[in-house]
Amino acid sequence: MKTMKWLVKRELWEHKGMLVWTPLVIAGLIAALALLAIFLGKQVQFSGEAAAAQSLTVSIQGQARASLVDTLAQGYIVAAVPVYMVLGFLVFFYCLGALNDERRDRSILFWKSLPVSDRTTVLSKAFTALVVAPLIVVGIALALSLVLLLAVVIKLSLHGTVLFGDLLATPELYLAPLRVLGLLPVYVLWALPTVGWLLMISSMVRSKVFVWAVGLPLGAALLMVWGQKMLGFDLNVGWFISNITNRVLLGVVPGSWVWFDGRTLVLSEEHGLPTAASAFMYSWSTLGNVGLWIGVAAGIAMIAVAIRMRRRREEG
Repeated sequence: MKTMKWLVKRELWEHKGMLVWTPLVIAGLIAALALLAIFLGKQVQFSGEAAAAQSLTVSIQGQARASLVDTLAQGYIVAAVPVYMVLGFLVFFYCLGALNDERRDRSILFWKSLPVSDRTTVLSKAFTALVVAPLIVVGIALALSLVLLLAVVIKLSLHGTVLFGDLLATPELYLAPLRVLGLLPVYVLWALPTVGWLLMISSMVRSKVFVWAVGLPLGAALLMVWGQKMLGFDLNVGWFISNITNRVLLGVVPGSWVWFDGRTLVLSEEHGLPTAASAFMYSWSTLGNVGLWIGVAAGIAMIAVAIRMRRRREEG
């Protein structure tokens, strides 16, 4: 366990720019733009009595106030969606170079001289991709969401609607981040085939890792389309693209299980969007999908191949 801890720290030291600074910079840019829009955004200009009314404070009460508080409590997490989407790119490119880079710069010779097994090394990289990177991104995204929520509440309070007490008394304010963290096991399982595929390719090829990782599944799909159209083969191309190509390339995208599972999310009648609770329950219900567990088994098998290949590759 102590060895794994230090190997994960090593990954963070070597890839700090990608895994930490990239989401931080993106979150900072989003925060800056959003805060400028909230506090310094262009105001709509009125004339006559409407202009005089604009300068007055407005206190929202009753059902409108309750609806506003509920919307803010449930929806503030959505403000950080761009940061969550970055997670897919980070994990994808981290896995692409995880085993290939150490052969290319020949640092593998140094790491193999240490009393650390190939299995532990590869598993530390898989753990970093599947657990550590998502936790970093979630932490940054939650901080961004809270900053923007606070900014909106301050802006409303300056106009006469103070919602601090109402929000702090709303359970959804605390349940939203817990639900995000609760989706981590679901993400790990659905992302495992992609992580396994990328680590396996990273351990096998000497150069042009991206071309091999993306080109093989896409090329196979295009070859099947050609065989079906030109040669008349009876091939289920749609099934192959959905269950093979997409699974090995898009599994690291947060929420990808919505596409893979095939069922429809229950939408809210009020907003036409899925509620946080329904999205959370739906995500966990996808664990009953047989295809998920086939993908998990395939991902584990590909990680095992990556371990074996690293054991055999002494140099790039």
